[in-house]
Amino acid sequence: MERQLLLLGLLRQQDMHGYQLYEFIEQDLSACTDLKKSTAYYLLNKMAADGWITEEQVQDGNRPPRRVYSLTPAGEAAYQRILRENMSEFYPAYFPGNISLAFVDDIPVEEAIILLQERRKKLVKALGQVQAAPVHQGSLQWTINHQIHHLQAEVEWLDEMLRNLQEGIS
Repeated sequence: MERQLLLLGLLRQQDMHGYQLYEFIEQDLSACTDLKKSTAYYLLNKMAADGWITEEQVQDGNRPPRRVYSLTPAGEAAYQRILRENMSEFYPAYFPGNISLAFVDDIPVEEAIILLQERRKKLVKALGQVQAAPVHQGSLQWTINHQIHHLQAEVEWLDEMLRNLQEGIS
């Protein structure tokens, strides 16, 4: 339900058409969610069918008409309910890359170090991208800060693993 929460929360701030929603998510929250455009439109259609949002065709100049979405009172109630449910839950983080770590002993340690250094470069790049995100007023910044702290902790952990591997071969 976090994807519905995201869309409802953004629509609660202002009416938007689908591309605006997706563009905001892609530019400002891509490090925090993997919501794809097709999934966003699917959820918008479902929430419209559920009466949580309305759609209005809006013509802007010579552009094709766009569907502008607005939150309904039922959508506000759903938003408030989902927000409280989501905030009180603990969602364990799963790291798909950890599966390869379970078998790191199956390759030469020198190769493992090289591969993990490549991983570290990608991780540092991702951290830099999140840190470069525009600063937001209010609670949206907490989401970005959480991602920054997670990535920083991941870099520290990976540095520790690399040190341990390197000490094992020296």
